[in-house]
Amino acid sequence: MFKENKIKERLKKLEQHLKHENPILSEVVQNFRELDRISRKLGFLQREESHATRTPWWPLISILGIYSAGKSTFLNNFLQYDLQDVGIQAVDDKFSVICFTNDDKERVLPGLALDADPRFPLYKISRAIEEVAVGAGEHIDAYLQLKTCPSEMLRGKIFIDSPGFDADAQRTSTLRITDHIIDLSDLVLVFFDARHPETGSMRDTLEHLVKTTVNRRDSNKFLYILNQIDVTANEDNLEEVFAAWQRALAQYGLTAGKSYAIYSKDSSIPFENEDVRVRFEGKRQADTGAIYSRIQQVGVERAYRIVGMLEQTAQMLKQDVVSLLQRFIERWRRKVLWLEGAILAGLVAAFLALTIWGGYWEGLSLNLPLLDLVTRNNYTKLGALAILIAVAGYGHFSIRRWVAGKVKKKLLAEIKDPDLLPNYQRALHKNSRWWRSLFFPNPAGWGRRTAAGLAKVVEDSNAYIQKLNDEYTNPSGEEKNELSIEELAAGDQKRPNLGRIESENTLRVDTGPGNRLISANRKD
Repeated sequence: MFKENKIKERLKKLEQHLKHENPILSEVVQNFRELDRISRKLGFLQREESHATRTPWWPLISILGIYSAGKSTFLNNFLQYDLQDVGIQAVDDKFSVICFTNDDKERVLPGLALDADPRFPLYKISRAIEEVAVGAGEHIDAYLQLKTCPSEMLRGKIFIDSPGFDADAQRTSTLRITDHIIDLSDLVLVFFDARHPETGSMRDTLEHLVKTTVNRRDSNKFLYILNQIDVTANEDNLEEVFAAWQRALAQYGLTAGKSYAIYSKDSSIPFENEDVRVRFEGKRQADTGAIYSRIQQVGVERAYRIVGMLEQTAQMLKQDVVSLLQRFIERWRRKVLWLEGAILAGLVAAFLALTIWGGYWEGLSLNLPLLDLVTRNNYTKLGALAILIAVAGYGHFSIRRWVAGKVKKKLLAEIKDPDLLPNYQRALHKNSRWWRSLFFPNPAGWGRRTAAGLAKVVEDSNAYIQKLNDEYTNPSGEEKNELSIEELAAGDQKRPNLGRIESENTLRVDTGPGNRLISANRKD
């Protein structure tokens, strides 16, 4: 009960926070509560679990790539803060989750701070690591660390800076974390090193971060960046190097998408030719600006991702969880009935064979000495009946349990997400308890009201998408209704910090979600 109250309190705080940041997402929290209620009825979630903790609610940007590709330098430049150590060789071999702090200095916290806190990405990642590397899950601090930074550029965002890909020693557990991070991220920056375009680590990056992601539904969240292109300046062959890199990407299936060429102005090599410097600087500014602009928009993408996660979870419960439970019940019932029928038929056949062989049949009459003892009085009849029921009941429930174990094992082998394996095991166990009849047509907790609840969540998720579209788009091209300075100022008085008067004729207003700013002119 204590853990359940903690989940309720955490969701309440999240809802209150989102009311100020993005009211649409605040409404989504209530739908996640409904999914939690349905999942607990199905046995899929425990009382201290929530679907809302399975996705990060803050915009998440991950930075991946090879060693020495300038990932940390890029991050420091964006943050305008020297947070990450930089160097030619591998400097940090851990995944660094970086978030904002109000303190005036950065801090480094152990990986346990991430593994045990559902507010952050990589919550309970130790379970996933344990699946691929037995015993490694206990050493979570060897893989993860949480860094806090006072840079204002971090406010409202979370970055993950990854260790580089090692061509000689690809650790399965590191790749497992990488895949998990990619799934959670709103934006993935994949860095390559223009100084070493043919290294083995670059091929590993192409294999794992290009080939395996090009066909993803969310492939548009990947930005491919050729960094440190200033090394090509003195040869003035940027176009050739960039084209060769793009051909390498195309060999792994990437024929479209966003690719950029940048370098760090602070650590660039001296340019021998001024015209070349101007041309390279123009390319750097354009591509860096485009990347920064995409990073700043992850808040909008985050809103769509969370609403999408709401619908995906509802569909998953119906199409995956309920479907699997229905298959389990059908297979379980059929196999138990067939096995019990075969055993009963075998026992009857054996009984007839033994009694016939023993000469206890006189025509159609059976004369067993034991029957005389059993039918002597009512007490012996009841006692014999009780023994028969007990033996039959023990046999029946033993068969149920044995068959259920066999069917569960086959169905659980179909589960592709190891993180959800305990949830499926729990739901299957609830549907094979001793008091569950083989002839119940629906899984435990599933019925018309539950199905209607899931349908309502899907319907709400579509409505949220429309609200987000109304917030961020204007397909009709209609002009917004203009308000006077006095009208906006009146609204400003009712809602402090709504906006500010920029000049005599203009009031600049913060509209909330996405932090869009609009201006209105005084009416004549």
